[in-house]
Amino acid sequence: MGNVVLNLEMNKILEMKSYYGKYLLDKNLPGSVFAAKMSACMITAYKSGKVLFQGNDSEKEASKWGSASASSKKPASSSSAKSTAKGDVPVGIGQMSAIGSDEVGTGDFFGPITVVAAYVKKENIPLLKELGVRDSKDLNDEKIIAIAKVIKDIIPFSLMTLKNEKYNQVQQSGMSQGKMKAILHNQAILNVLDKISPEKPEAILIDQFVQASTYFQHLKGQKAIAKENVYFSTKAEGIHLAVAAASILARYAFIQYIDKLSESAGFKIPKGAGAQVDVAAAKLILSKGRDILPSFVKLHFANTDKAVALVNKKRN
Repeated sequence: MGNVVLNLEMNKILEMKSYYGKYLLDKNLPGSVFAAKMSACMITAYKSGKVLFQGNDSEKEASKWGSASASSKKPASSSSAKSTAKGDVPVGIGQMSAIGSDEVGTGDFFGPITVVAAYVKKENIPLLKELGVRDSKDLNDEKIIAIAKVIKDIIPFSLMTLKNEKYNQVQQSGMSQGKMKAILHNQAILNVLDKISPEKPEAILIDQFVQASTYFQHLKGQKAIAKENVYFSTKAEGIHLAVAAASILARYAFIQYIDKLSESAGFKIPKGAGAQVDVAAAKLILSKGRDILPSFVKLHFANTDKAVALVNKKRN
């Protein structure tokens, strides 16, 4: 599927809005003027003047309004960009074509660990910025969902989901959460490398959760390990948009999974590991029995005992 971006004046964008009137969508992305959906092209126009065409007819529709080559802004030169990275990463990594990986759900009592690796080419960095891609912790669920629905069709990515049943099984066998995450990150990265082959990223940036030596120690015994140009940094979402995009896509998948758990439970499942999840787990035990817990929660969390205590108090 093609993607074309034009930079247009607002009067031209308003002309487009009128032209595509019968295709306009009711809901728009944050910062957009309009969104129109045809059978083979999705058009989203932004207040900044950028207009994104997505789909098989993207070039055909874009050509009606301007030239992509003349309108697209060039990304900043990697030689002049300064890295704000923490750790041993290349200077200017933020302007390189890179795979970024991140995970969510590790600290949540309910729901799985979700890991995403995503590939962002340097020429797509301005577009992702325009679409609002940044650290998912700075975005609410509504914005994450809206952004994820757009970028999932623009950038190659791989989602790995470690469901609660499997999580509890491997955790009880003695595997640490750190090793689980390392295996998931590695596999997601390998999947993206396979998707973009023979193209290769200039860098692979992992949002750091352990030291590099420990990460690779966790991966001993794996059939394949991504090692070339692999870097680690804390707060990596602010260093390269590939990590920020991965974070958004992982959070989007996690939100969808929590919604499914809520549907199965019959009430809204809360995120996190605070007192509210103890109450929710107790409610789940009372309504469906304790045997249901392994498919909903990470059993080794202290929240399990707290929930059981609440159930015993209720029954007594």
